[in-house]
Amino acid sequence: MEYLEQLGQRAAAAKYELPRLTTEQKNHALLAAAAALTENAERILAANGRDYEKAQESGMTQGLLDRLKLTVERIGAMAEGLRQIAALSDPVGEVMERFDRPNGLHISKVRVPLGVVGIIYEARPNVTADAFGLCFKTGNAVILKGGKDAFYSNVAVAEVLRESLAGEGITADAVQLIEQNDREVTTAFMRLKEYVDVLIPRGGAGLIRVVVEHSTIPVIETGTGNCHIYVDEDADPTKAVPIIINAKTQRIGVCNACESLLVHEKIAEVFLPALGEALRAKNVEMRGDETVRRILPDAVAATEEDYGTEYLDYIISMKTVRSTQEAIDHINRYNTGHSDAILTENSDHAEQFLQGVDSACVYVNASTRFTDGFEFGFGAEIGISTQKLHARGPMGLKELTTYKYLIRGDGQIRTL
Repeated sequence: MEYLEQLGQRAAAAKYELPRLTTEQKNHALLAAAAALTENAERILAANGRDYEKAQESGMTQGLLDRLKLTVERIGAMAEGLRQIAALSDPVGEVMERFDRPNGLHISKVRVPLGVVGIIYEARPNVTADAFGLCFKTGNAVILKGGKDAFYSNVAVAEVLRESLAGEGITADAVQLIEQNDREVTTAFMRLKEYVDVLIPRGGAGLIRVVVEHSTIPVIETGTGNCHIYVDEDADPTKAVPIIINAKTQRIGVCNACESLLVHEKIAEVFLPALGEALRAKNVEMRGDETVRRILPDAVAATEEDYGTEYLDYIISMKTVRSTQEAIDHINRYNTGHSDAILTENSDHAEQFLQGVDSACVYVNASTRFTDGFEFGFGAEIGISTQKLHARGPMGLKELTTYKYLIRGDGQIRTL
């Protein structure tokens, strides 16, 4: 496809220009881009308004509408993310390891950019700025394919970023947005292996599955989040209820929101009525097992499917368990490897949970909503990796690098 071929060629050229920039040049450009976003907020909001109106007319769910919507504050957060990235240490060129061989060879293991990063994402226009910032700081060119629901928003943000780069005398092709929404274009992008070194999908389970199944480019899977919270028999209810309400309802359309709750049977009679009242106040539908429904008569019966569902809605599945180990076993069966938490004052149970749950982020007495590059101090994130190669959890700057070996010799030849 000629259109993608041209984007790929420009990105390939940019990936050899960007590593030549100094850290100071990159940081200055990031600060300029942050300023450009805030200065062009009205332009971006106007474009976002077009997307939001169309999404409402099409019946988009409240959770996805929340992901799509931009405000002055959210544009400010996008700009702040770029400023934080500028303030972080530049990983490119870092010597990870250095050693000498008996034959006199001096070997260094050094961080280098991945090259060209492709990102396919759904209706989240903030990803356009976050992805640019992280890739640019690490010397990677990026090709973005946003969802059609955020088309005008993504175009506006990408145009502002490209204009800012050009104003700094830096190739605007450091960031390119695919502006064709045909399914065939997206499929062809997944096979642009000649130019794209790594492909990262950000979105729901359906998008990620399609990318994994159809891409010929190496894929880093990022997060669907069937996140769990386990309320241990030794939990402090005064801590537990606010944590659960925050994790479930602060933003329902995000991958680090709590979708499933486990409660130890010894605390259920005392704890669930207070939690139920708090969930009702937030209009959360409760789906529970028999014990939950006995204590909370307005809860509906949970199915097997409920325990494995990422709702992205005002719904939560609930189940009682008899032990910490039963909670761990349930979570490892149904979770997506994203984020899970235990609420307890028992340090032994906390440690058992930390060691036993197989997820990228495992919490004690804190909301799962903290699984976020911004909250982890990464400035932003390229996504939450739920796989184990080559990155796991919030992916910041270091996760957008690979390494190469630099070997210095003085005439050595191999004899065996």
